[in-house]
Amino acid sequence: MSQENVEIVRAAIEAINRQDFDGLMRCLAADAEYDFSRSIGLAQGVYGVDQMPEFWSEIMDPWESTRIELDHITAVGDKVVARQTTYVRGRDGIELTVRVAQVWTIRDGLIAHCSLYQEEREALEAVGLSE
Repeated sequence: MSQENVEIVRAAIEAINRQDFDGLMRCLAADAEYDFSRSIGLAQGVYGVDQMPEFWSEIMDPWESTRIELDHITAVGDKVVARQTTYVRGRDGIELTVRVAQVWTIRDGLIAHCSLYQEEREALEAVGLSE
């Protein structure tokens, strides 16, 4: 089951990279939540499925391009800890690199919850692991 959960997370990230938000929505449970409350800057809060289009618009619209690379993935039961690097380029050519970690909870083959953490250590601790 753990490898299947990893592949579900990979599919969601690939959909985000393609800006295929319909594809992303197909990866989500009907009651899924995205917890972005630990964000520094944009879109702080917890978002339900019905709020996801506006959330992703707020995150993606300011940038000319956005690409997420998964650097390291750890599967723990129904959870997947993913350390990622996000590369963005602004409309004026300004480039930014952001490194965060997320804990994805998978239920019945769909993403039920995702929480953003600024540090991988925090995400690992959230699932009962250490670095």
